[in-house]
Amino acid sequence: MHFTNRALRFTSVQVENWRNFGKIEVALQRRAFLVGPNASGKSNFLDLFRFLHDIVSVGRGFEQAVQSRGGVSSLRSLIARRYSDIAISVTIGNDERPAIWQYELRFNQDNLQRPVIRGERVVFDQTTLFQRPNDSDRSDPEQLTQTYLQQVNVNKDYREVAEFFASVRYLHIVPQLVREPDRSVGRKDDPYGGDFLEQIARTPDKTQTSRLRRIQDALRVAVPQLEALELKRDDVKGTPHLRGKYQHWRPQGAWQTEEVFSDGTLRLLGLLWATLDGTGPLLLEEPELSLHPEVIRYIPQMFARIQRRSGRQIIATTHSTELLREGVGLNEVVLLQPSQEGTAARTAGEFAEVRELLEGGINIADVVMPRTKPVQAEQLSFFADE
Repeated sequence: MHFTNRALRFTSVQVENWRNFGKIEVALQRRAFLVGPNASGKSNFLDLFRFLHDIVSVGRGFEQAVQSRGGVSSLRSLIARRYSDIAISVTIGNDERPAIWQYELRFNQDNLQRPVIRGERVVFDQTTLFQRPNDSDRSDPEQLTQTYLQQVNVNKDYREVAEFFASVRYLHIVPQLVREPDRSVGRKDDPYGGDFLEQIARTPDKTQTSRLRRIQDALRVAVPQLEALELKRDDVKGTPHLRGKYQHWRPQGAWQTEEVFSDGTLRLLGLLWATLDGTGPLLLEEPELSLHPEVIRYIPQMFARIQRRSGRQIIATTHSTELLREGVGLNEVVLLQPSQEGTAARTAGEFAEVRELLEGGINIADVVMPRTKPVQAEQLSFFADE
């Protein structure tokens, strides 16, 4: 029954009443770039996949995943009718078979404001493996506080779905956290970089050395003065530090630690490491932050090279025109458009006028990005006028 393939990806997502979204259905490619105005829901779109990761994570599960986000009331869209269910449905497959698996989860809360499952279903190759609530749930409603997906004693036939969700990784490096001396205290796999250097240090030496060498070569494009990159633990606390050797007037060059690396260097370093670390879907928040425009424009090409090797899916939010300027396809751009009825999400290829402009020779970035502009953005220039 199982169809093991390292190139599995999310091929579509459908949600109801999740945060900014009333009801959306979006097809996803192996690369997906989410664009939209501020507060349109780009981060909340990514959080759909983080949520699925959390419900199968050891020590978390469905209830913790909901409560850590403020409970059902915080997750439910403001445009939803009172007491409406929240629903998530994802299709998992690959280019040859886009619908190998389908997972559906519908939930709400009980009178004690505890999250409870209203429906759960797994489909393999168009065959439903289970559907809830079932007779067992009806005789013991307490079971509806846990998904079948998170229970290893029942998920054998569809464990591949749980393992795929567990492989999702989210990254949004905050340079200040990487530089913080006690950054790793109490943190494990922190998506904001609190234990980023510990993550590198935990990697087997051979793999770590190989990755840092590749990252070093790539970083030289953005940081031409960089000659070498290595990880060292200090002699006092054993805290890991990244050291970079820079060209200098001294014959032996000058070594500096991450404490003085620029924000752009740390963000790009984190991005490069994340693309090499793991094979599951990678979620990125604005990978262009702090980077030079000439570096940004080649990020999609870098993603494409990584995907040719590993098949890994990358879903990224962006506000950057440069990021979309070269080699990005119509259906790789997901445009979020907020309204009083909630945010709509559609691929750029679904807009006839966008297709027509592209056929006329206009770049996709110049077609799509103006659609994300706030209607009265120019009013900011009058701030502080009396």
